[in-house]
Amino acid sequence: MNAELPPVAPEVVAAAVEQLTSRLRKKLDATIETYTTLPVTADGTVRRLRCGEDAEVTLTPGPSGAITDAAQAECSCLLAPRCLHRAAVLGAAPVADSDAVADPANQRSEGGAEAAAGPEESAGESGTSDIDATTASPAGPTAAQVAAAAGLWAAATAVLAAGVPGAGAVPQAELLRAAHTARLAGLHRAEAASLRVVRALRAARARHDGHRLADLVGGLRELLLTSGLLAASDPDPALVGTARRSYRPGGSLKVHGVCREPVISATGYGGVVTHVLADDGRWFSVSDVKPGGPARARGAATATVALGSGSLDHAQLSRGGLLISGATLSPDGRLGAGKGVRATPVTGLSWTSGPLARLFSRPLAQAAAAQLAQGEDPERAGPQAGELIGCDVVVVGAAEDHLLARELTPHGADSEGLLIRLVPANGHPDLAHAANFRKLASRPGLRLRVVGRLDPDRAATLRPLAVGPVPDGTATLLLPPEWAGHADLGYDRLEGAHFPPPGELPPVEGPTVLPPDPVAEAPLWRLRRLVEVAVSGGRRAAAEPARDGDRASGAAALRRSGFRTAADLADALAAEADRRGRDVFGRTQQVDPDGYARVWLSAAVYLSGTERALVEATWQGPAAA
Repeated sequence: MNAELPPVAPEVVAAAVEQLTSRLRKKLDATIETYTTLPVTADGTVRRLRCGEDAEVTLTPGPSGAITDAAQAECSCLLAPRCLHRAAVLGAAPVADSDAVADPANQRSEGGAEAAAGPEESAGESGTSDIDATTASPAGPTAAQVAAAAGLWAAATAVLAAGVPGAGAVPQAELLRAAHTARLAGLHRAEAASLRVVRALRAARARHDGHRLADLVGGLRELLLTSGLLAASDPDPALVGTARRSYRPGGSLKVHGVCREPVISATGYGGVVTHVLADDGRWFSVSDVKPGGPARARGAATATVALGSGSLDHAQLSRGGLLISGATLSPDGRLGAGKGVRATPVTGLSWTSGPLARLFSRPLAQAAAAQLAQGEDPERAGPQAGELIGCDVVVVGAAEDHLLARELTPHGADSEGLLIRLVPANGHPDLAHAANFRKLASRPGLRLRVVGRLDPDRAATLRPLAVGPVPDGTATLLLPPEWAGHADLGYDRLEGAHFPPPGELPPVEGPTVLPPDPVAEAPLWRLRRLVEVAVSGGRRAAAEPARDGDRASGAAALRRSGFRTAADLADALAAEADRRGRDVFGRTQQVDPDGYARVWLSAAVYLSGTERALVEATWQGPAAA
């Protein structure tokens, strides 16, 4: 992906690939790889790439900042628009989210896609929309939705069978075309999963530093599960999902700033999300995310908030508050900035008073259990989504990429609290997270008040967004008054003057080593490896254990450990991957792609659920884990 290019709507990419001849399609992947490194010339919002002596591709984004119409992408060569240059440039550009593709008349300052390093993108959009939250009737999906889901299933099974090496631009275009059809049919959840899969595929094929195979596996699992159930006419409305642009009236609200979170998206967007808390304990967010990447994420730290009179910036909102009338709310808690919204700045609250103080009143085990009990919800993924967790901890030390910290209990000794991992929310070098973590790691015994996001994929892990001093003022941070009692770890840089002298830090009590990680140490790694190999290498790679005798030993190890279902699923996946038939000429061929996809999906769903249960146990302490 060339991050200097504007995002492109899925249907525009798909149409450009479909117009190519078979000969040109064979050259597409190599050409895209070349074009990702070409210099981009900027002329205002217009982007130009010189693709040879006689070819220059010009991209002219619309008001949303994305290429949403085929006419916005032009090439100067004689074969245009059915040329390899144009299709390759569009294939090298980021994939636009559905919000950027929608009616540009509704685009305002919050438009764009958001993604933290994870799994999922969300899109900030101000104003209101007439799109219904769900479009399925109580009786089930419509005929058009069933047909769209079947198309998604077919495209996803082809990607699964091919694996990362074989899922080049053409299979991706087929998946993008199916995603566009799903959007037109109102299948919001399946469409979002499709775009996540395409982005993860591109990152895997380009070997991006931030790529995680687990993200691609999770995206394919979600896409196959959702499209498969919808294609079978499952009536559950949650399978349809909610429209990202679906804003509903929220009446009057008083919200208090908690912290800012920088956003750097793999799709070329950057900006900031400010998390706020209402008097009744509900979480909301205000975002400013647009094309621009890391530079825009840094600059948005003090960008004007697009609510009310425009006299408040995100830095002030994170330490202040707003009194809002006529509020509009999205399903995942975004505050819209429509014409009828009025907002007045009010004095903020510290982390020690009102609803903000209540964040730290619940034990970590209870707060984590409440969030994990909600299960995995792809509709609320990304930096915009979900509640944050507050806790008081003492820094124990550092190990690998994380800090070790122990929860401070209200009435017990420091050595009695839950031992957890603190991992940077974003490791990008342009942000302050990593530098701040290094400062914190060098001061064991430091006591902190932390606000962060639970990591559902790692044992007892929290990703802090902001830190502040503990209320009693003992061996804790000494922050300047203008920071109003907390430091946003992505923006504010902690210095030596913000820490107590080393001699004032008490020695760390109790164990300083985490108990074994049940997710990493469990024999489930054998099934996880097979599920991941099936995605990274394709069906042929998944069939290898059935041929080299490794299947029996792996399954036996799983059964000895009590994971009998995992052993059966591993056997079934390897056997189905190796299943072959013969055509009328006697040549061997792989058969039943649907059957293979269903067996892989069964294994992936079982693995996800079992690992989630193991993570839940780690938040209850060593005895439960």
